[in-house]
Amino acid sequence: MKKTIFTGAGVAIVTPFNKDGSINFDLLGEIIEYQIANGTDAVIICGTTGESPTLTHEEHTAAIDFAVKKVNGRIPVIAGTGSNDTDYAVKLSQEAEKSGADALLLVTPYYNKTSQQGLIRHYYYIADRVNLPMILYNVPSRTGVNIKPETYFELSKHPNIVAAKEANGDISALAKTIALCGDNLDIYSGNDDQITAFLSLGAKGVISVLSNVAPKVAHDIVASFHEGDAEKSRKLQLEYLRLCNDLFIDVNPIPVKEAMVMMGWDVGECRMPLAPLSDSARNTLKETLKHYGLVK
Repeated sequence: MKKTIFTGAGVAIVTPFNKDGSINFDLLGEIIEYQIANGTDAVIICGTTGESPTLTHEEHTAAIDFAVKKVNGRIPVIAGTGSNDTDYAVKLSQEAEKSGADALLLVTPYYNKTSQQGLIRHYYYIADRVNLPMILYNVPSRTGVNIKPETYFELSKHPNIVAAKEANGDISALAKTIALCGDNLDIYSGNDDQITAFLSLGAKGVISVLSNVAPKVAHDIVASFHEGDAEKSRKLQLEYLRLCNDLFIDVNPIPVKEAMVMMGWDVGECRMPLAPLSDSARNTLKETLKHYGLVK
């Protein structure tokens, strides 16, 4: 059995920006402290929610290095180091390892649209060149590529490939993946609206956008299930379904950053090509935050 990286809710943390567009490291530090104080079980830095596609190489590595130092071993830090360029993914992964990250999150190659055999070659190539555990990230709506259960089975044979963040929304495929891979591949939900469903099939937790604004809620959905109170987990999941959905009223991370600004976290706007929320979407999101007592 492979070692589990974390159990619970890991925050897919936003990258806050200053007015001039640079990373606001002071605020990032405050957000990390807030997350830890409210029960977050892991920090995922430089993922999609962290706007990794528009971070420079220097910003990417600096953010990982900062998160590792700030967390200081209190909870795992998982570094997003995926790329559609296999060699660059290796470079980023090796630099994250040097920074002291606990694990890596590697999205499937995007735009290139490789085959299932190409996915196996890509991930094995990276796994052979790092010493950290790897979480594969499957999000076909963004990448145009889907990891099939049989491909997960082949990938799970590598000792460094220990988990998957699954966001294809296909519960039947998830069940098949877990049946095939067993203890060789931990699963994390990549969708906040499916956490309890994933847990019921054996997932370890979630890599969460919701955690940015409601870290204790995300943590409790998972913790209550693992503590034997599946009914509490189910009720929390359904109670917060509206918030989970409205955090995706537009392309992630546009809504969650807008929500954080409304809550008093001056995280700045998303970098282009992402655009601010429309007025109607902003009003909808604000009403939802009011509904949950997150803003007045």
